[in-house]
Amino acid sequence: MARIVKKFGGTSVGDVDRIRNVANRVARAVKEGHEVVVVVSAMSGVTNQLVAYCRDAAPLHDAREYDAVVAAGEQITSGLLAICLQELGVPARSFLGWQVPIKTNSVHGSARIEDIPTERLEACLKEGRVAVIAGFQGIGDDGRITTLGRGGSDTSAVAVAAAIKAERCDIYTDVDGVYTTDPRIVPRARKLDKISYEEMLEMASVGAKVLQTRSVALAMKHGVRTQVLSSFEDKPGTLIVGEDEIVEQEVISGIAYSRGEAKVTVVGLKDRPGQVSHLFGPLADANINVDMIVQSASDNGEATDVTFTIPEDDLLRAVKILKEHKDQLQYQDIQYNGEVTKVSVVGVGMRSHAGVARKMFDTLAEKGINIQVISTSEIKVSVIIDSEYTELAVRALHTAYGLDAPAASA
Repeated sequence: MARIVKKFGGTSVGDVDRIRNVANRVARAVKEGHEVVVVVSAMSGVTNQLVAYCRDAAPLHDAREYDAVVAAGEQITSGLLAICLQELGVPARSFLGWQVPIKTNSVHGSARIEDIPTERLEACLKEGRVAVIAGFQGIGDDGRITTLGRGGSDTSAVAVAAAIKAERCDIYTDVDGVYTTDPRIVPRARKLDKISYEEMLEMASVGAKVLQTRSVALAMKHGVRTQVLSSFEDKPGTLIVGEDEIVEQEVISGIAYSRGEAKVTVVGLKDRPGQVSHLFGPLADANINVDMIVQSASDNGEATDVTFTIPEDDLLRAVKILKEHKDQLQYQDIQYNGEVTKVSVVGVGMRSHAGVARKMFDTLAEKGINIQVISTSEIKVSVIIDSEYTELAVRALHTAYGLDAPAASA
């Protein structure tokens, strides 16, 4: 008998029929003798509607009341799933975040989990019942309902799995696992049986949409074995595990991309101590996340150009902030481009294999694709290119690194 946390996303619980399908999956696991805790998202589209209600009520609304409203979606799903399980003869009860309790800080809209006491969940499991938890929500130190932000239900599930020492956290979604790249771009992309925490974290951070970065980081920190699999097909998914569980590592595990990028270049910035801090300080104060950074000094050493990338949604706001600080920064010009894509190759095998970056650069050059910015880590190489070349770049790199699945036999 294993203790398993099962998380179901919005498409998996999109209506009552799909919730019944989830209940049947959970019932099978219970019949097999497992202790099961379920974490659910709101039904597909419900959270967006609740957010729209808040914006319609007041564009500048109270973040605490916003959380009280948008957390209602998961409350509905958890109650309905508990009812469907009971209808199948499976003892179950629902828990809201504050009932577990999932304790968070009080940063409403993007709270972070601080502690999950397990007494109530342990008692529920000991009684032979399935605990159905509303994901995405908790209770802050001010006693108010909080929400965890984007991907919050995944984070809830991994955190609960860590707290109750579950053997595995299964995350059900509308895809059947983690692929070497987006199958919509590369039909011969392969589903991975296993991928390391580090690789999944890098892929999530550079554009892969399967899991959110916070949930992967949490799984890696606590060693929670996590499986991504389909809600609609009965077949194995992809296990996200420690590197020691993967017998033979590929040099490159996947190609990821992110279209929602923008590039900004501050031209002719005075080259003196503290200038880069003065440049990025106002952006940080505005919660604008800066990613890739390249600095190039002029020949005379008096000025420098600084190029960096930010989310495309923040581009106009960032440019406005920099223009407001022009007198302090004393730069000559700002150049920016919102039509760029970040493409990344990811793999732990980079640590022991030379020439990975060179192959990427050679492959893009052969296709006539210009590289604008380069960033590297121990297991990742990322480049910024014009968005019009995104699909060409992803296909070419996928083939170059030998990731294509064998062609189907006639």
